[in-house]
Amino acid sequence: MSHPNNPKIDQSDRVVPYNLRQSGRTPVELLISTRVRKSPFWHLSIEAGCWRATTYNRIYHPRGYVRPEDGGMMAEYDALVNRVTMWNVAVERQIRVKGPDAEAFVNYVITRDATKIKPSNGKYAILCNEKGGVLNDPVLLRLSEDEFWFSISDSDLMLWLQGVNVGKKLNVQIDEIDVCPLQIQGPLSENLMAKLVGEPVRDIPYYGLMESQINGADVVVSQTGFTGEKGYEIYVRQAHENAEIVWNGALAAGEEFGLQVVAPAHHRRIAAGILSWGQDLDFETSPFQVNLSYQVPRNKSADYIGKAELERQRAIIDDGDFPFKMRMIGLIFGGKNITDYAPDFWLIADTNGEDMGYITSPWWSPELKTNIALGWVPFASSEVGTKLKVRLPDEYSELPGVAVPGEIVDLPFRESVNPNIREEFQNQGVQVCRYASLATSWGGPYEI
Repeated sequence: MSHPNNPKIDQSDRVVPYNLRQSGRTPVELLISTRVRKSPFWHLSIEAGCWRATTYNRIYHPRGYVRPEDGGMMAEYDALVNRVTMWNVAVERQIRVKGPDAEAFVNYVITRDATKIKPSNGKYAILCNEKGGVLNDPVLLRLSEDEFWFSISDSDLMLWLQGVNVGKKLNVQIDEIDVCPLQIQGPLSENLMAKLVGEPVRDIPYYGLMESQINGADVVVSQTGFTGEKGYEIYVRQAHENAEIVWNGALAAGEEFGLQVVAPAHHRRIAAGILSWGQDLDFETSPFQVNLSYQVPRNKSADYIGKAELERQRAIIDDGDFPFKMRMIGLIFGGKNITDYAPDFWLIADTNGEDMGYITSPWWSPELKTNIALGWVPFASSEVGTKLKVRLPDEYSELPGVAVPGEIVDLPFRESVNPNIREEFQNQGVQVCRYASLATSWGGPYEI
């Protein structure tokens, strides 16, 4: 039942296995054409020094500003954790659900209870298919009683939502809107935002929203972000008209704080235990496999897509079993410092050298002085404290061809400025259920 690209690693839970062939960096040039969208900030990112990019939601996405010879991604990390940074994240397409039935529709497509999200607030949410697979894990913003924005991760959610409503026929409009976000992240982000939009921004609660203007351009500000640092997102309305106004306004205001334009901080989100859709999980992943069980409430009476299957899975877990072969874990491991994106899913072996899993998101942690990662291993080998080995490419191996030692550890690797419920429980000495969520910056109610 295993896929021949690495038959020793059990991927029989999946219809489409991950490609575990170790092909390395295989450098190629990214073609810039009109088939993939340029965001309203694309040219501004190029002016700021963007030298490489990927695609995300069929939009070109900057993924590097500081050249490797000048410090690369770890120099960008330093700017994030010590000063303040700005990111072009227009790839987070904004899908609006608006109309008299907006709340009912959103409540049907997300697993958590949309009725508990008050206007001018947001939540991290997941949407699942009927098999319980995670289709998307957006930030969900509620602008008003009848208007929600899905700030989506890397999958085409709009078409799916429109398809769902073909059958539901609820009174809502579902479309993409001309709103593009920037992220302002780092310990000096609050001071910069106060300078940009005024002192009231300091009173925005975590996940709260505030309507404002930057140099006359309408924006929505939220206290959120893809890191464990203090941070905000600026949602620019009429972005194709206002991109330069907001971008240049932020650059000017941020000069006194040492603002630096950087790529999304995957090194910091890994340390915070934040998942990346398409890299750590996808539509064949159950929330229980990646420890997102807090997104599947026991007390939501309303029906939602995937509810029957997710409740079936949880009943098995409640009986002391686990309905999947593989589970996501956090691990630390040796080798040379990993200071850039991994081009492959590096293999994990047990202490006998038998391949059993793979890493999805690795990086070097300057604070912990070790390599850290999220990865997948068999459930039976997923306990904290389990020793293992990691097969690194030669560029990171101490001895080429020799696997480095590693160990499964609890998450997060580092505390967040806005700790979620799991971190708060841990700080209070409360034992959190092992099936509860990976620590993410989004927060949420955990099983204890």
